[in-house]
Amino acid sequence: MSRITVDTARLPVLLNELRLPTFGRLWSGFAETADTESWPAARFLATLAEHELAERQQRRIARHAQAAHLPPGKTFDSFDFAAVPMVSKARFLALAEGDSWLEAGRNILLFGPPGTGKSHLAAALGYALVDNGFRVLFARTTDLVQRLQAARQDLALASAIEKLDKYHLLILDDLSYVQKSQSETSVLFELIAARYEQRSLLITANQPFGAWDSIFPDKAMTVAAIDRLVHHAVIMEMNVESYRRRTAIERTRTTTT
Repeated sequence: MSRITVDTARLPVLLNELRLPTFGRLWSGFAETADTESWPAARFLATLAEHELAERQQRRIARHAQAAHLPPGKTFDSFDFAAVPMVSKARFLALAEGDSWLEAGRNILLFGPPGTGKSHLAAALGYALVDNGFRVLFARTTDLVQRLQAARQDLALASAIEKLDKYHLLILDDLSYVQKSQSETSVLFELIAARYEQRSLLITANQPFGAWDSIFPDKAMTVAAIDRLVHHAVIMEMNVESYRRRTAIERTRTTTT
């Protein structure tokens, strides 16, 4: 058996051990091209390395998208920016780049009545950030608070909050639905305090700050939470007609004409 034949047989095993699946899948085809076109060895290796890195990035994005728990279909392409004129599409596309504001642990706060697109816009930004290599987690605030409460009962709250640090952006949807109880709001406050100037939060809420005393039972805690959230924040009020209501009316008109 010739040396070339032996090396060809060993190569898939070696590449598998090195965890280079794309390299292993493509090397033979590129080797033929390299022989035909007389590529230098450096070009051959660089081409394979570029494909390996590109597919590795695609797999990483797919894993992060699955772990983000973003609601399906809620992207910038499906968001009706014309219906919410106070929201700038250009500004959100800039925010989707992620770099400076995520590095500084800045926040985004979206206010408005139910059905105005707050959750959709938050999720759309989440999808765009994941595509740009950032880690995002989307959660209903009540669900996450319950998880943190369970962690507190197991004496593991600090660890649970620390695990959330791996996410560059934590999206807390529907903050206003958190029940006004000391146990719930205290873990929520601890989460807000832990991420302050360290990691970013995006919060959607139906109620403005003036009504947050219905969320936090203690006035001092309310003031402290708001202070931490707004210190480095983009605040947007989406005070428009409910998208769901408008869509229902339009659907009714269509079916009756």
